[in-house]
Amino acid sequence: MGKTDERMRISYFVRNMVTFTLLGAGVFLLLQAVVQCEFPATLRLERAFPANHPIELSHLRDGDSFRHQRILRGVTQLSVYGTYDPLVAGLYFTTITLGSPPKDYHVQIDTGSDVLWIGCKPCKECPTSSGLEIPVTLYDPSRSSTSSPISCSDERCSPSDKSNSCSHDWCTYNINYEDGSGTSGHYVSDLMHFEIFMDTESSINISASVVFGCSTSETGRLTKTKRPVDGILGLGQQGLSIMSQLSSQGIAPTSFSHCLADGGGLLVLGKAVVPNMVFTPLVKSKWHYNVNLESISVDGQTMSIDPSVFALNHDQTGTIIDSGTTLVYLTKEAYTPVVEAIKHAVSQSIQPLISKDYVCYSFPESYSFTTIFPTVSFNFAGGASMHLRPCDYLLRQISMSGARVWCMGILPSREEGITILGDLVLRDKVIVYDLGGQQIGWADRDCFSIFNISAGGSSLRISCNQLILTVVISCIVHLTMMLFGLHS
Repeated sequence: MGKTDERMRISYFVRNMVTFTLLGAGVFLLLQAVVQCEFPATLRLERAFPANHPIELSHLRDGDSFRHQRILRGVTQLSVYGTYDPLVAGLYFTTITLGSPPKDYHVQIDTGSDVLWIGCKPCKECPTSSGLEIPVTLYDPSRSSTSSPISCSDERCSPSDKSNSCSHDWCTYNINYEDGSGTSGHYVSDLMHFEIFMDTESSINISASVVFGCSTSETGRLTKTKRPVDGILGLGQQGLSIMSQLSSQGIAPTSFSHCLADGGGLLVLGKAVVPNMVFTPLVKSKWHYNVNLESISVDGQTMSIDPSVFALNHDQTGTIIDSGTTLVYLTKEAYTPVVEAIKHAVSQSIQPLISKDYVCYSFPESYSFTTIFPTVSFNFAGGASMHLRPCDYLLRQISMSGARVWCMGILPSREEGITILGDLVLRDKVIVYDLGGQQIGWADRDCFSIFNISAGGSSLRISCNQLILTVVISCIVHLTMMLFGLHS
């Protein structure tokens, strides 16, 4: 009996130790679940304002206003289609929804202009089909119950804007683009519909009244059927830009972001937050997104270029970041040394083919251009640099006799004193236009991986539920086994 009692005491002690250990672990895991899964907890509520002290309504309103600003941190995400490749499309576009009943329109993303405009019925020279395999839809003001024309007396018809004028008491516009194309028509007001994402799993649908151009005449490339869209989404900084209108109504923050890749990307009306973002200040009081480019490096060597060729003064435009431009255009003083440095870096491997203003290279398919061509860096004020891989400044052309042909997407500017950075170097990067902070930032990123950021929230919640279920089942199983053990 002595040995039997001793074994029972040991068994009882071991079972108790296991029980306490499991219960302790269970409590710990449940506490972690409370924290991680955001379980309801009983909290003591304190008044923000003492009950025995009267508070002015203005103070309460200010407090509510601050809270509403925090609530409006939600962003609108718009899918982007298209490509930087001029042989395919040479533009990026997205889909917006206007009118009552709502209708979808495909519009080109353009940070180099301010006005949103849509081709309208009736329209002179407006294309009716598109080589981009998208439907061409004309906006019909008479078919939208919430559409109304903007009169000349409307404060939104700004006489200071040289593109605006007045005709039959309608506020009209005439916009000409750098490539020689243009559009004219009149302004209308109608509802624009959004889905705003408040977090990874919830969103709300809202509508806002916006002013946009109703285009009744188009010229130049806008009339071509190869790559027309329904209009252009101007994302500039001026009063009639969509960003200015939405931020003034509290619908969107004073920032937007885009990530452009070969085949599409993402446009965010809000500030995208990604690691390793660098910023450079915007040059204030300018129509475009102007920045201070200070130098250019090729293969780590800074070029001997007078910084004044990039400067902004009364007769120079300086450096512009423009998603509506496809290629890169450098001032002649900068173009020649940069291109010559690139040609020198690859001279030991392949020789260039010069055709007019284009510098091209032909080499066998077996060659890896990433090891032949150097890295090019644009260095901006504030210490921010944009590093370009060979694929960021080279464009693949039609192959000849089994050899690949790559041409530089860096060209001399047609105008004196202007540098434009277009889609070619903006792609595969998250670009943030922080209008409130008057700065532009960027970070290298796989644009299509951005779509997976929201997956983290649902995955975390599933893991927490599984954690709770596992703890509960484990405790039940163990307690059942212990009870059976006591009766055995």
